[in-house]
Order: sequence, then C-alpha cells, then structure tokens
Amino acid sequence: MTTPDQTDAFIDRLAAAPGPAPLRPARVIGLALAGLAAGLGGFYGLFGLRAGLLAALSTPVVAAKTLVPLLLGLLALSATFASTRPGERIPLSPLAAPLLIALGLFVVRALATAPDQLQTELLGHTAGACLLSITSLSLVPLGLGLAALRPGASTRPRLTGALAGLSVGAFAVVGYSLHCPEDSPMFYVIWYGGGIGLCAALGAMAGQRLLRW
Repeated sequence: MTTPDQTDAFIDRLAAAPGPAPLRPARVIGLALAGLAAGLGGFYGLFGLRAGLLAALSTPVVAAKTLVPLLLGLLALSATFASTRPGERIPLSPLAAPLLIALGLFVVRALATAPDQLQTELLGHTAGACLLSITSLSLVPLGLGLAALRPGASTRPRLTGALAGLSVGAFAVVGYSLHCPEDSPMFYVIWYGGGIGLCAALGAMAGQRLLRW
C-alpha cells in the first residue's frame, strides 16, 4: 500500500517527465511527400513521363485522371488529421464527391463504347503494371506518414490508417497518371481505384498496429 509521500513522489516524477512530442501535420506531410517524390523520381527516371503530356492534359477526360485523385487525396488528408483528434468530427462525406465524379466518368464512357470494345476499354494494356506501380510508389510514403502520425491521439487507429492509405494512394496515382497512356475512364477508374483501395487496406492493417495507444 502506497503512502502519501510515495504518491506525491510519483506525481512529481510524472510532472517532471518530458511530455510526448505533439503531432505536427507539416512533418507528416513533409515525410510522406519526400518518400513519394523519391519514388516518383526513380520511376520517371526508368519509365519517363508520357509522350505529349501537356497536349493530353488539355483534354478534360484525360485531365480528370489526375485531378480527381488529387481532390480525393486532399480530402482524405484532411480526414486523416481530424481522426487523430479525439472528439472531432471526421469529414468522411466529402470523400463521396470524387467517387461520384469517377463513377460518372465511368458510366458515360461505358454508354458511349461499343459492346465489343467494352472488355478492351476495361482491361487496357497495362492493368498489372498499373496496380503494381501504384502500390510500390505508396509503400514508403505510407510507412513514413504512419510513423509521423504516431504522436496523434487516434481513438480509431484502423480508420486513421485507412484514411492515410487512401490519401497516399491517391497522391501516388496523381504521379503515376503523368506516365500512364491509358486514357479511358473505364480503365483508370477501375485500376486506379483498385490501387487506391489496396493502399487504404494496407493503411488500415498497419494503422491498427502502429497507431494504437
């Protein structure tokens, strides 16, 4: 049984101990972007940007494959930081906007495509490379980002990890889209979306382990 003196001494030790480092959003973003930039630098060095990139981006349906994941990444990033603050409302509903835009692009293209071309449009020529590239580009920035999120106080670490993976995966798609020559929304909505979803799943699994109190 502790005495009042022992209790007071324990309290004094706790008060004198350094507190945990606060969560710094700028550090989280900086580390994740550094990891992504390094990966993209190597990727572009090996495979390059697509030919005629600027001309291609002047076409709205092509620009959408970069701008829609950019919007998703920014919204998911905001939700990620909100999820590290107990009691704060996590803005999940805005994430529906880029998903609905992507779905609309897919449906419009599908309706305008001849039935005998649907499979070709859907599978393209680089589906496997697309998934592999997006996942590979996401691993390092996701790991760095989750490590930097550990000082946060997430009460739902799986959700925080999933949102972080969603954001990192979307930003990896932004970079990958500048290389990818597949311009059909039927292709990029499915395969880019699949890569982003895989990153979110990896983030959820890693977050459950790394972000628990």
